Amino acid sequence: MKKIVSLFLALILLLGLGAFALADNEPEPPEKDRTGAPIEVPDKIESIVTLAPSLAEMVVALGHADQIVAYDTNSAGLEGLDPDAPQFDLVDPDMEQLAALEADLVLVSNMSLYDEVSPFQQLIDLGVCVACVPNSDSIQGIRDDIAFVAALLDENEAGEDLIDGMQSGIDDIAAIAETIPEKDRKSVYFEISAAPYLYSFGSGVYLDEMIGLIGAENILADQEGWLAVEAETVTDADPDVILTNVNYIDDPVDEILSRDGWDGVAAVADGQVYYIDNMASSLPNQNIVTALEQMAQAVYPDYFKP
Repeated sequence: MKKIVSLFLALILLLGLGAFALADNEPEPPEKDRTGAPIEVPDKIESIVTLAPSLAEMVVALGHADQIVAYDTNSAGLEGLDPDAPQFDLVDPDMEQLAALEADLVLVSNMSLYDEVSPFQQLIDLGVCVACVPNSDSIQGIRDDIAFVAALLDENEAGEDLIDGMQSGIDDIAAIAETIPEKDRKSVYFEISAAPYLYSFGSGVYLDEMIGLIGAENILADQEGWLAVEAETVTDADPDVILTNVNYIDDPVDEILSRDGWDGVAAVADGQVYYIDNMASSLPNQNIVTALEQMAQAVYPDYFKP
């Protein structure tokens, strides 16, 4: 009898130690946001405010759309968001109204109150967890952002699935791009602001990486970051293809095709000017794959079929 009791007690102890081991292996919530600022993540997150469309789409994709109680005006109309929820100006959100929501988590980017030292200190002092996720300039940064938001929401597995899905789409396109002969590779100008205030990007931007992934060359790759561009710079470079994600004029493609002094540019002369979805290409999150597919099909229609 004593032996049976001893074995029983040993089994309970072993199971207890196993439970502790399992608990130790559970991932801990982040202690810092993506800027390195310390954060205290609540044990349970039931209400979320997102103040950037890229972050709203991440939270929805991770299965927490129902917890989003407010969002920025730029996110209006995004799938999964409650159209009747309060909306805030992305650049200058009302702190008092935000505080009144008493949200468990407020997700912000570097676009909100960017010229202030501690713009959300008022909320932090009230015990709100405010986590900043600056807009990433690289695809790896986007992966890290997804992993961070997933960790905040205790959705690490879902975050890995989201990252894996994004990477699978990238790998598929890159594999096809590698088969394009060097003689068939094209130069690209990607416009994100129309005339007269032309704006684009050089290296060090995820869109530049995407141009490389489809097997093309950014005509501005010898420069860095987001760029104001002179029209002469583009016409001199004579790109084979022009892409645009401008969405604030009626027909951005026709505007480029009819632009004074651009009729000698190869892309314009050959009608190789295409619109790329603005949201998919301008929001640094998992949906860049949609833009990548559109870019590939526009530049190399013989290699990438819809």
